[in-house]
Amino acid sequence: MRKIVAGLHMSLDGVIGSPEQWSFDYYCDEVGQSIKSRRDATGTLLLGRHTYQEFAALWPGQTGEVADFMNNTPKLVASTTLTSVDWTGATLLDAAALTDLKQRSDLPAGNITITGSATLVRSLVIAGLLDELHLMICPIVLGAGKRLFDDNGGRVPLRLAASETFPTGVAHLTYQPA
Repeated sequence: MRKIVAGLHMSLDGVIGSPEQWSFDYYCDEVGQSIKSRRDATGTLLLGRHTYQEFAALWPGQTGEVADFMNNTPKLVASTTLTSVDWTGATLLDAAALTDLKQRSDLPAGNITITGSATLVRSLVIAGLLDELHLMICPIVLGAGKRLFDDNGGRVPLRLAASETFPTGVAHLTYQPA
């Protein structure tokens, strides 16, 4: 059975918003290899509306290893507001269908991977549908910004499944449902 796996960059004070503005300072070969290993295990991307719209505006027409992955990997878009998607390989997914994703036989082998899409990740964690949460904790305090969890989610116990640190001070923490 497939796993639903999410990966996010996070500051020490829990900010995940706009990582392109602060996380690259902590990139190193080891961080890149960790991200690549999750990408290599991916069969399908799962994106929320906001991330889909950002990526669909950015990746088509780009070339290179990451662009080829983004453009050629099947994409499921979870949204309650979009009525269509036009990025090649993208399919609009009814939010109610999230509970059946891991059993779908029409998806390629490999993990269903979420990149970004904080609202989607939060809802899947709270619903107990996320199998792994990979957090790249960067050694920076931002003071303000979008956080993964707010005061409305309730208590969700997780267990630390793996951890590693990189030369730039990034801690990669992998959590699974407790």
